Amino acid sequence: MADEPVIVIGAGPAGTRAAQRLVQAGLRPVVIDENDRQGGQIYRRQPENFHRTPEKLYGTEAAKATALHTDFDLLRPRIDYRPGTTVWGVSDEGFMTVCGQDVTIVPFSQVIIASGATDRIMPVPGWTTPGAYSLGAAQIALKAQACAIGQKPVFMGTGPLLYLVAWQYLQAGARPAAVLDTSALSTRMKGLRRMASRARVVANGVRYMADLARAGVRLHAGITPRAIEASNNQVSGVTWCDSRGRLRQVSCDAVGMGYGLRSETQLADLLKCEFIFDPCFTQWRPHVDRNGRTSRPDVYLAGDGVLLRGADAAEAAGQLAACAVLRDGGHSVEDTEFTQLHETLAIMNRFGRGLAEAFPWPAHLAGALPDETVVCRCENITAGEIRRAAGELDAPEMNRAKALTRPGMGRCQGRMCGLAAAEILAAARNVPVREVGRLRTAAPVKPLPLNCTVKS
Repeated sequence: MADEPVIVIGAGPAGTRAAQRLVQAGLRPVVIDENDRQGGQIYRRQPENFHRTPEKLYGTEAAKATALHTDFDLLRPRIDYRPGTTVWGVSDEGFMTVCGQDVTIVPFSQVIIASGATDRIMPVPGWTTPGAYSLGAAQIALKAQACAIGQKPVFMGTGPLLYLVAWQYLQAGARPAAVLDTSALSTRMKGLRRMASRARVVANGVRYMADLARAGVRLHAGITPRAIEASNNQVSGVTWCDSRGRLRQVSCDAVGMGYGLRSETQLADLLKCEFIFDPCFTQWRPHVDRNGRTSRPDVYLAGDGVLLRGADAAEAAGQLAACAVLRDGGHSVEDTEFTQLHETLAIMNRFGRGLAEAFPWPAHLAGALPDETVVCRCENITAGEIRRAAGELDAPEMNRAKALTRPGMGRCQGRMCGLAAAEILAAARNVPVREVGRLRTAAPVKPLPLNCTVKS
């Protein structure tokens, strides 16, 4: 496939900067974007008939979002941009994509996968009740549809996105009833040493929290979720224990929940890239060198799809991966460009690991979930069924548990339940979560319409 184009999958911060660098070198990459408009999740564009200001949509990152959108618009005549297109599989001929009802195989010489990340979810009793959303879904509703998930929502989980989404809802006129964070204040202080490498970003986070507090939004740290309550088959409240162990409850009409992010790694898995376990983020991720090269010589990764460091790091990583593609393809790339990008990402790496330390994934909650709690929404599989796989059925790892009791077998292929299910299985077998492995990916990685038409 040496004569085929370079493919960039994803048009968020990493994909945009990768495409921009390839164009600067004289290439015309194919940019495949699952969204209808460029920007990714963090800089998701509003529909063309909406006219809210960037400051309302992106807060302190408005200037960065606007710059990224403007730069991509200037690239459009010089790239083969394919919006609304999903890569759902891989064959010997190339990537299998679907746009509407049309299935197309896209050959490639090299590919930069900038697939981003999705919410990391810890189930709680009642989380399948109508009115319960992930933080990402709550944000999409606000940015892309100009609507709120509720007029009095509760945001629960941990991580910077928790406060950003709550602040964005406040700016839109839907004052949150509360923000419930599983991370204790003392835990956040432990991560501050590394996070101090990006003092401005920390200051922005403090500002969001201060704005929420001034508006009368209660911010609770070190909480333990107990249940999402329902009335008339609709979210009506959240029950939790505070940092002193006292049972508390808050009324609400919706819940947005998320516990950090998980990298979207399915395409790298289908391409047979090597994976490693990252103990800092307690996730399996593709193994890459410092320039984004994977164990396959034609596959490169950039952005949150390989390492969770945020939008600024994604931009630098996208440019860096493009530089690696160019150098490996015989193009001249100055050493100074690599050095500058490495120096930038060294700061981002330190900050990202500080965030992981300050807002840790609450793995301990998985082992305490009641047996009747639904974990896999697609297949309606409970925590008790996963524990049965661990004990009575003697499943030592996730794929065996999947075969026996079906967690991760449904529409989302474990995106929502996989990490929590692994924690439950590991706790039930009394082993580290690394030992139960990860769910393997199978095509199609996203649902396909039944009436697809294959285009030549």
